[in-house]
Amino acid sequence: MLGDKLMVLNEDRVRAVLSYDDLIPAIRRALIDFSAGRVIQPLRTVMQVSAYSGWFAVMPAVYGNVMGAKMVTFYPKNVDLQKPTHLATIQLFRSNTGEPLAVMDGRLITEMRTAAVSAVAADLLAHPQASVLAILGSGVQARAHVAALSRVRSFQEIRVWSRSRDNAQRFATEIGARVTTAKEAVAGADVVLTVTSSPEPILFGKWLKQDALVCAVGAVTPDRRELDEEAMRGSVVVESREAAQREPGDILLSRAQVTAEIGELLAGAEFQKKNGPIVFKSVGIAVEDIAAAKLVYDKISTSSS
Repeated sequence: MLGDKLMVLNEDRVRAVLSYDDLIPAIRRALIDFSAGRVIQPLRTVMQVSAYSGWFAVMPAVYGNVMGAKMVTFYPKNVDLQKPTHLATIQLFRSNTGEPLAVMDGRLITEMRTAAVSAVAADLLAHPQASVLAILGSGVQARAHVAALSRVRSFQEIRVWSRSRDNAQRFATEIGARVTTAKEAVAGADVVLTVTSSPEPILFGKWLKQDALVCAVGAVTPDRRELDEEAMRGSVVVESREAAQREPGDILLSRAQVTAEIGELLAGAEFQKKNGPIVFKSVGIAVEDIAAAKLVYDKISTSSS
């Protein structure tokens, strides 16, 4: 708080201080701390809002000297209304006294921390000379991931596929990419990013080269999947084993076995890699949001003091 005043931050205030250069290291530390048991974090609580084909989730965590919760909604039909499909608010507290520190818009934090998590994974797991990126999807997360992944790898070629050819072409023009079919985009790609809202597979394992890294981001509920069973047969790395066993259809529907948490590998644990591609299945966990919110709060507090 600035004095005794609760800090209230809209998206513009968050955007003014949050950068990938600061966020990616903060997320890396948070993932290590999570796997080391230094974070208190239950599974998110999810409530369906069936009348509007949406869902509402609460994601709490205690992390160091702060704690908080993100309240987030996912309304797929918002696309037709030209509104964001994901909207959120984050509240931050002091963990030692329970004092409220800030309430901030969480839409941009969700967007950026999701991409930052993939950047952390790509930095660790992708081939050091990775040069070809395939993106399946053309929405908010596709754009955010291009910005974040550019901090850890220099891609010489980016290929884009989307269910909407017009959206794919618009996105490809923005980033200097090439529009192809999904199969052509994936063939020979070093890093494959899936960021769609598809309820059924759009990436097939037979398309992937053996040393590819897949960052699977788009399907985070038990009834949705972006990858087929063959794509899930290799090494599967996750943020949280507990969440991976309860939430993502990519893992549950294929009965895939989790190889490791990303935080364990970042801390130096040996990677028992299987033959074939690596899949980093991201579902988003609360400590990522709290770490990002703390970063925003600290920056604004420092600049105002």
